[in-house]
Amino acid sequence: MDVKQLLIDTITPLVSSVDNIILQGSLSDQDEYPDSFFTFFNNATNDNSFYDNTETETIWDFDLNYYSTDPASVNSVLLEAKRLLKGVGFIVDGVGYDVLSDEPTHTGRGLNVLYIEKVR
Repeated sequence: MDVKQLLIDTITPLVSSVDNIILQGSLSDQDEYPDSFFTFFNNATNDNSFYDNTETETIWDFDLNYYSTDPASVNSVLLEAKRLLKGVGFIVDGVGYDVLSDEPTHTGRGLNVLYIEKVR
């Protein structure tokens, strides 16, 4: 299973295009920020459970951030992303946290998202 693609596919309906889901840190100084977009970063992919010295689960750990020029939408869109992600098996704890934006026109909010992949 491609867990990164599952994350992207799940939140795509919340933005105008899949181009508005960006790997964190990949926008250059010359890139124009979309009005609203998600960024994600895979913090870790650790083996979690073992049987006969072989991993049986991998935990995917992501940061998912949403930025927008519409501050009122930041929390509601992120909570909708949480609902959609939980619906396909992601683990999302809490209602998020504020994240800094490099652009004064954008407000950001983030979630920590986990996925337990069965590998055996």
